[in-house]
Amino acid sequence: MKRSVLARRRIPHATLEPFRVVRAPHVSEKTTDLIQNHNTYVFKVIREASKTDIREAVSHIWNVRVEAIRIVNVKAKAKRMGRIAGFAPAWKKAIVKLAKGDGIEVLR
Repeated sequence: MKRSVLARRRIPHATLEPFRVVRAPHVSEKTTDLIQNHNTYVFKVIREASKTDIREAVSHIWNVRVEAIRIVNVKAKAKRMGRIAGFAPAWKKAIVKLAKGDGIEVLR
């Protein structure tokens, strides 16, 4: 039985709390360079979050103005431990560019 087009549409998540949307900062050499040179921060976010949800959460938590958001869905990776094969879970990454003059001091 086919699902209708309406059933496949994304249900708006107006009830997402800001502290639930942003899970953690993603820290690497590349993200550190983005923070220092481009005023851009990278976060791990929940998979259901949209750009609007992420924009509202970041601006609410840190009192900053968000200029642009890019989203990357990171696919699950195959992993092995000896004979046991499995997968590292998939996750969503948000690359958030802040307005000039704004910044998140905890991550600098």
